[in-house]
Amino acid sequence: MVSSLVFKNTFLLFVLLIVSCGSSIKIKEGIKKYTETPIENPVQTVKSGAANFDAYLPLLKDKKVGIVTNQTGILPNKTHLVDFFLEKKIAVQTIFAPEHGFRGTADAGEHVVDGKDYKTGLPIISLYGDNKKPSSEQLAGIEILVFDLQDVGARFYTYISSLHYIMEACAENNIPLLILDRPNPNISTVDGPILEKEFTSFVGMHPVPILHGMTIGEYAQMINGEKWLKQGIQCQLTVIPCLNYNRNLNYSLPVKPSPNLPNDQAVALYASLCLFEGTNVSVGRGTEKQFQIYGSPYLPNNAFSFIPKPNLGAKNPLYNGVQCFGEDLSTQTKVNQLELKWLLKAYNSTLDKAKFFNSFFTKLVGTKNLQRQIENGISEKEIRESWKDDLEKFKKMNEKYLIY
Repeated sequence: MVSSLVFKNTFLLFVLLIVSCGSSIKIKEGIKKYTETPIENPVQTVKSGAANFDAYLPLLKDKKVGIVTNQTGILPNKTHLVDFFLEKKIAVQTIFAPEHGFRGTADAGEHVVDGKDYKTGLPIISLYGDNKKPSSEQLAGIEILVFDLQDVGARFYTYISSLHYIMEACAENNIPLLILDRPNPNISTVDGPILEKEFTSFVGMHPVPILHGMTIGEYAQMINGEKWLKQGIQCQLTVIPCLNYNRNLNYSLPVKPSPNLPNDQAVALYASLCLFEGTNVSVGRGTEKQFQIYGSPYLPNNAFSFIPKPNLGAKNPLYNGVQCFGEDLSTQTKVNQLELKWLLKAYNSTLDKAKFFNSFFTKLVGTKNLQRQIENGISEKEIRESWKDDLEKFKKMNEKYLIY
């Protein structure tokens, strides 16, 4: 079912769409794409689904509510969604936290344990570690589950993997899922190889490119519509859309989505530089320029170097205390594709090519083909050409799930 509310202000007419699961209707935004080139857009002019109060507060009235969120679940005035719900007398029962924990301070890959929120006293259940999907016992008594996380548009960013398991748990336990949508800061880019099924993991669960170009609400509709949950089940899904948002707007995140993405530049470079996580090259964890620099002791000694040291989000960084040589990309012009040139440059100049890749690389990229292409000296142009047909098929498939 698709329902809409129409609002007018001085500049915009927009339609709020609340979309339930199983809908095969292509969703259109109520405002036109008024420019064909991206424009700088102050974050306060765009309202996330969480700030679209009139569209979802009535759905939570007199319900026992569970919420999947972290430090990114904030309103325009910086109030956290959990605190806002409690102020509105919404009966929050449990907080479910993804990778990095509820307050977003844990290292990448760090085991996060269950506990209680120190501010509200609410129980927190970790969805990262051994327990990636809420059990029936953990969902007992919850009448509706709210999902509010800030994604960055990359297949291996694990918030969309948590989304998959949340949707599956909701379907299995007949609990409606309410997603408060947020802008994707990389929404204009769809690029990279498509994940092959044999390489499915928590850093890649669906046959999508590395940069998928969808908001998390659109992505959820795709999971449901393509029946990617276990045994093809579907959950009762409602997406609360962002306001004043379209695919041509550049969006600056109001808070770090995770400890090692400290700014817009890191978010823009994340998908491209994350490929180094499957190699012996550091992406700057343990510095103040995470995902804005890269280097290793095995690259040529040049004008730029850094020495990783433990810091927030990297208690034991790669090459801790060791000088790394590489490149500073912190002033790099914003990329509009999955950038391969830095990966190819590092591979071609490393001291021992046999030690460059590790087993995680294939898991990250979702195919063995890219590593083979690089090792065989295939050009960047030819590599990109090999993605072309699959990317076109994906764009045709995902089009029916787009909201903006």
